[in-house]
Amino acid sequence: MRAPRLAAASLAVLLVAGWACGGGGGGPAAAPSPAPPAPAVAPAPPPRPVVRVARAHGTDLHYVERGSGIPVVLVHGTLGTLDSWQPQIDAFATRFRVIAYSRRYHPPNATQPDGQDYALSLHADDLIAFIEALGLERAHLVGSSYGAYVALVVTLRRPDLVRSLVLAEPPILPWLGRTPEGDALRRAFEANVAAAARRAFARGDSVEAVRRFLDGESGRPGRFDALPVASRQALMRLAFELSLELRAEPDLYVPALACKPVGAIRNPVLLVAGERSPEWFHVITEELARCLSAEEMVTVPGAGHSPNADNAAFYNAAVLRFLMKN
Repeated sequence: MRAPRLAAASLAVLLVAGWACGGGGGGPAAAPSPAPPAPAVAPAPPPRPVVRVARAHGTDLHYVERGSGIPVVLVHGTLGTLDSWQPQIDAFATRFRVIAYSRRYHPPNATQPDGQDYALSLHADDLIAFIEALGLERAHLVGSSYGAYVALVVTLRRPDLVRSLVLAEPPILPWLGRTPEGDALRRAFEANVAAAARRAFARGDSVEAVRRFLDGESGRPGRFDALPVASRQALMRLAFELSLELRAEPDLYVPALACKPVGAIRNPVLLVAGERSPEWFHVITEELARCLSAEEMVTVPGAGHSPNADNAAFYNAAVLRFLMKN
């Protein structure tokens, strides 16, 4: 079902130029000359959406929303928050009611233990309850990384809540074990990224833990240190949730999904990959494409594991085309 288009109001702007005239001593009047042009005034950016709170599945989930019409729920990944979707919120809100929320343990939600394990099923249940709390009948789900994993499980459990699904590189790690090459990639990630970050947390070095995880997940050594100071500080506010993720039981955190039920999904699906993402994400995305058979797939040029941020213009155009026809 194609989303209704919002008619844009036309705005006519009339520029009036001032002219200076002069003369003297009976001679001919001086030729009129244009006044200097007024300095260009940049349009004011749209106001930042108001952060709201929804009570869902026993926890408070902060969210922002903008636009109207068919809802689009944006689901961020590890080391992310509702702010991870800033390049998308205004772009998508021209056509849809866009809702970006922070998952449990991710700021501005409470960053403290609540007796729950950091489990895929927990975040899926949270999202189901969040959709129901907001009274959304059928929403497009747009997920990135672990958020795509969450959105996929929600679709498996409650397809009636989902209009369509956009999945950008969900880390379904068990699928890497289906081939020797994939399993070698999985073991390398576990040893060089996840285990290294766990050891850093264990010795109290949260900065090194976040550094090792971000550099390894993105496949770009030195990425953390190359970020502006403010960006690194924002990532450090996510160290608590990352430590919970890395301590979680693997069977709860990254459970195996069978290809057959995934292939039985009848909701429209768009798979998104970053051209420069680590190879193991490409292996998982190819396995998803195989299970889902005829689904759509797009590779974002020049992008890594955060295609919505690395090449927002291309990502936004591709995802909007998909959403508008579904």
